[in-house]
Amino acid sequence: MTWLIVVVVLLLGIGWMYNRLARKRVRTQEAWSEIDVQLKRRHDLVPNLVATVKGYAAHERQTFEAVTAARANAVAAAATDDPAAIAPIEDALTGTLRSLFAVAENYPELRAADNFLQLQETLVSTEDKIQFARRYYNGSARDYNTAVVTIPSNVIAKVFGFAPAAFFGADDADRALPKVDLAAGQST
Repeated sequence: MTWLIVVVVLLLGIGWMYNRLARKRVRTQEAWSEIDVQLKRRHDLVPNLVATVKGYAAHERQTFEAVTAARANAVAAAATDDPAAIAPIEDALTGTLRSLFAVAENYPELRAADNFLQLQETLVSTEDKIQFARRYYNGSARDYNTAVVTIPSNVIAKVFGFAPAAFFGADDADRALPKVDLAAGQST
């Protein structure tokens, strides 16, 4: 009779650990989905932003081509659903968008245009949402990964194929300190 109680308690413990891991994995997948939604929103905004700036600064072709190429790379990378592969490509898109806004700074009439201001505001809002979603995803991935590698749930994770989630990290360009030129009043 005592062995039956031990077996039942053991099975209940295994079931509890499995369910705990499954909930954490689903939460991490949900968090990744939120990042994906915000990245798609940004990808949809970029062509409108480029078209608006192009109307005012047609001779800045190199900047427009760089933004367009970075967006195309980001859209292609999004299909992989791999945070480790997507993060550096999205960071490159962020860098090209910064250069696009730098071009816009040279055109006061563009900065005053309602269409440009609305697009810029929407993009800034989207960037904020991406940062929030990135932090939420990484927190969920951390909790899930901790459960996957700690005793005793690591045994259940191994038996049932729970693999660690990749973090959505920043690349070296995001970690670099901006260069400030006080004489010119600009930062890069």
